[in-house]
Amino acid sequence: MWRHGDWCELTAHGGIVIYGRSDAVLNPGGVRIGTAEITRQVEQLEEVVEAIVIGQDWEGDVRVVLFVKLKEGLQLDEDLANRIKKRIRDNTTPRHVPAKIVQVADIPRTRSGKIVELAVRDVVHGRRVKNLEALANPEALEQFKDRQELADL
Repeated sequence: MWRHGDWCELTAHGGIVIYGRSDAVLNPGGVRIGTAEITRQVEQLEEVVEAIVIGQDWEGDVRVVLFVKLKEGLQLDEDLANRIKKRIRDNTTPRHVPAKIVQVADIPRTRSGKIVELAVRDVVHGRRVKNLEALANPEALEQFKDRQELADL
């Protein structure tokens, strides 16, 4: 048996409605947000190479956390963080705006090149990551461990 990870619904007429990846949906305050809605906006900024978004369990809810890999030599500063937030707010909704934006040097991927949101979420929450052998760059997960930025309000 193979589990794809998509949410779907069987209709009364025998059809199937595919809603999207279960691991790529955030739910802050009960609002369903697809992570691609956020990364699509962020990765259009010239400074950003790529990004990954997770939901961090926080004070009885989920807060949106955005990790960005920037072009070589660039540092995430307040100006860039504000431009990222503005781009997201202007092109999605205020709920999509991340509570935290954190710079990382690399983003973990599977051997087939897919970004691994579940693994990052597990590391952020201090859980063991399953299937490390499926990752092309498992060492990238180390940057997501015990981040002080994620312990702060």
